[in-house]
Amino acid sequence: MSNVDAQELAKFSELAHRWWDPESEFRPLHQINPLRLEWIDQRAGLRGRQVLDVGCGGGILAEAMARRAAHVTGIDLAARPLGVARLHALEAGVENLDYREIAAEALAAERPAAYDVVTCMEMLEHVPDPASTVHACAALAKPGGWVFFSTLNRNPKSFLFAIIGAEYVLRLLPRGTHEYARFIRPSELARWCRDAGLELQGSRGMQYNPLTRRYWLSGDTSVNYLVACRKPA
Repeated sequence: MSNVDAQELAKFSELAHRWWDPESEFRPLHQINPLRLEWIDQRAGLRGRQVLDVGCGGGILAEAMARRAAHVTGIDLAARPLGVARLHALEAGVENLDYREIAAEALAAERPAAYDVVTCMEMLEHVPDPASTVHACAALAKPGGWVFFSTLNRNPKSFLFAIIGAEYVLRLLPRGTHEYARFIRPSELARWCRDAGLELQGSRGMQYNPLTRRYWLSGDTSVNYLVACRKPA
């Protein structure tokens, strides 16, 4: 598939062995995962659902959704993080969870309208054509199904907080994790969703207090934000 950045895959593959270490470079993912999980579950109701996690990486969200009794498939194009995800699920005894090395666009051609819930979290800012990923996620959702995205807003505040603050000052993430030019304004993501035939259902921002090291959801979408969409029935 053309919608892949080899440098981005290599960047996350090099850190794959640290994915499930809650004090590693992936600590922020471990800390925000309960917030993402609860927000998704409250809207879509994960129990018994067929769920797809696009850009699943090492499986932090995918495994959490499977623990909520969803039938989860996680997909990614980075083989090493997928291997870590499979091993962790096996060691943890988590069933109803499968991983595949395949692009969202390819899976959409193979299994259109197959999933009740599609999630794509912290991935859009790492691919060359995020609109293509949005369209693939929409195609993968069943009529009436839910599609969830999360990404980073593009403005001076997000540059200061997500790159200067998180990568250089607080060192929450490795330097070079994000590229500011790839950040996505909510208006851009909303347009891609509408173009893909999705109806926006709501959004939430994610905030962080460096003193308490606590994350929470709010109405402020100026830095990190989540979007919930639904495919018309």
